[in-house]
Amino acid sequence: MAHPLLTLEDVSFILPDGTVLFSGLSEQFDSRRTGLVGRNGIGKSVLAQLLADVLPPSSGRYLRIGTTHYLAQRITPADHDTVADLAGTGAILDALERIEAGGTDTADFATLDGRWDIRQRLERMLAELDLPHLHPRSLASRLSGGEAMRVALAGALLSDADFLILDEPTNHLDILQRQKLAEGLARWPKGLLVISHDRTLLDTMSRTVELSAQGLRSYGGAYSFYQECKTQERDAAVRHLEQCRHERKQEETALREERERLAQRQAKGRRLGQEANQANILLGRQKERSEQSAGKLRQRQEAAREAMARQIREAASRLDEETAIALLAPDSAIAPQQRVVTLDGLVLPFAPAAMQRLSLFLAGPRRVGIVGPNGCGKTTLLKVLAGHLAPLGGVCERHVECAVLDQQLTSLDPSRPVLAQLLDANPRAGEAALRTRLAQLGLGAGAIVRPSGSLSGGERLKAALALALYAAPPARLLLLDEPGNHLDLDALRSLETMLGQFRGALLVVSHDEAFLGRIGLTDRLRATPDGWRLEPWPDRVPE
Repeated sequence: MAHPLLTLEDVSFILPDGTVLFSGLSEQFDSRRTGLVGRNGIGKSVLAQLLADVLPPSSGRYLRIGTTHYLAQRITPADHDTVADLAGTGAILDALERIEAGGTDTADFATLDGRWDIRQRLERMLAELDLPHLHPRSLASRLSGGEAMRVALAGALLSDADFLILDEPTNHLDILQRQKLAEGLARWPKGLLVISHDRTLLDTMSRTVELSAQGLRSYGGAYSFYQECKTQERDAAVRHLEQCRHERKQEETALREERERLAQRQAKGRRLGQEANQANILLGRQKERSEQSAGKLRQRQEAAREAMARQIREAASRLDEETAIALLAPDSAIAPQQRVVTLDGLVLPFAPAAMQRLSLFLAGPRRVGIVGPNGCGKTTLLKVLAGHLAPLGGVCERHVECAVLDQQLTSLDPSRPVLAQLLDANPRAGEAALRTRLAQLGLGAGAIVRPSGSLSGGERLKAALALALYAAPPARLLLLDEPGNHLDLDALRSLETMLGQFRGALLVVSHDEAFLGRIGLTDRLRATPDGWRLEPWPDRVPE
């Protein structure tokens, strides 16, 4: 068979409401391991479904050589589905069992297609993904989100497809599970297209393709290389914009001087005509010629201004829409000796036995990453610290104002605008001051007066931070539970910038190693087989 290839030729996709999601896409996807990146809402998932033949393009051509296996971002097994069904091997196992029971139906042999070891291969793959306890005939509806994703990934890695197309495969996976997925994908011998916001996974790709409002653009390297290219492009665009503005300033000066020279010539002509006592008819003609010259000059200068304005607009359009973010929350700062959290013999509910008990004392602007496998009690610990869940015993005290940013951002009322909620939280600050602070966070005048539920994930996260840090009194302890979930890469970088400017204390749960490494953590609270252990963050030299 020819080399597998997915080809887009001038492809467009129009949503049912008539909105053009993307248009004019032309690109080829071959056996290179490719990461697809782009902002939320730009159409990455739709493009993945189009490449997997799940959706047809609205126009243009899609050509495919080879087979594809598509893994959607959200895994929702039906009530009757088994683990084997979710892995895509249910029909094959059914055929195998009928043959083992003595069946001779040729359709079963065609379905099996020589895969006599499929049961052992599935069980081995489940064990590699830390699911050895699952039986292929167990109901998939009883699985957690992370377990369902891993079963679906096991099926993808067992498939005979020429291309794997995976949409956010690390969702719901902890750090260890993400590492094992990366190892499994490293052994995949065929074509691979991964849509992800996981920078660690994207850095294992050999090519990065960006989907933007300008279309598809291929970069010949992993995510780090792509980021270097984007930084260079942005720096060049900034320099070009500055040059255009400088040239406009020079041109404006030249145009002003030309107007002044014309005015001087007109004034001199009128003065000489009056001194020479010329006839009125000659003076009138002179005035007419002067006005014509002035009119032509105005037209020429207006055309020049429009050309310069167009050049500046084009230069500005090459820059990312993301603006610089300023998080002004000086009242959230914590003195080095200020007590923050006291946990003494705390007993956590719902946690495994080894993780139930915890004693911890934090003072000053400590920044703690809480890490460990799924189910060890990380989210439960944050809920107890926030006062949303009662401990089974022991002491849990917070000594400073606290705010929680959970995965659903429940601190935001989705039916009300951000500005109205912030005015309720700090009525004495005044609307003008709060508008300025929201603008400095990158929330524009239009966004802050719309219901917060209509905002993007990144905008909602900024709004939730604003409610916490610009309230009266402001939070000086932030508890963050997987804050990067469902954020695109631009929003993640914004969050990292904001948290880098925060001068209070921080406890954050996340499975994103790249994110944790960029927010200046001082400590790590790690779940171990022997219980919780507080230690310096690995990149930090112990004091």
